Amino acid sequence: MAFHIVLVEPEIPANTGNIARTCAATGAHLHLVRPLGFSTDDKQLKRAGLDYWQAVNIEYHDSFADLQQKYSEATYYYASTKGKKSYSEFTYKDGDFLVFGKETKGLPEELINSNLETCIKMPMTDAVRSLNLSNTVCAILYEALRQNNFPNLN
Repeated sequence: MAFHIVLVEPEIPANTGNIARTCAATGAHLHLVRPLGFSTDDKQLKRAGLDYWQAVNIEYHDSFADLQQKYSEATYYYASTKGKKSYSEFTYKDGDFLVFGKETKGLPEELINSNLETCIKMPMTDAVRSLNLSNTVCAILYEALRQNNFPNLN
């Protein structure tokens, strides 16, 4: 098993490329939910992922509902600045899905409101609205991996 990173309608190719590289480094599965704000042939996307694309287990989904239907037994955690609890207050298990929204708007309000008990946030000052998406994914994924003693990693 492995953790799953879900990007709902990502907009910036460099962020998605960086996240793909993190997934390759950790064995996490990457799920991209359409519509994407870029072409998967985008030069910036390829450059950010370097030569690690062949090492990424990636799936594309036409909607978040399609993904949830396919993985109906999974546990989902929703990253949002509107979350009430820090990402470090949750206990993650191998196979969990960590869900992130688009860079400009985050996750849809209705998704957040219907999953408040599993909404996770990154603690930060009021000086900024949010952190970079690829940095946030990396921090939360590595916390989940740490809690599970970094399975299958050297």
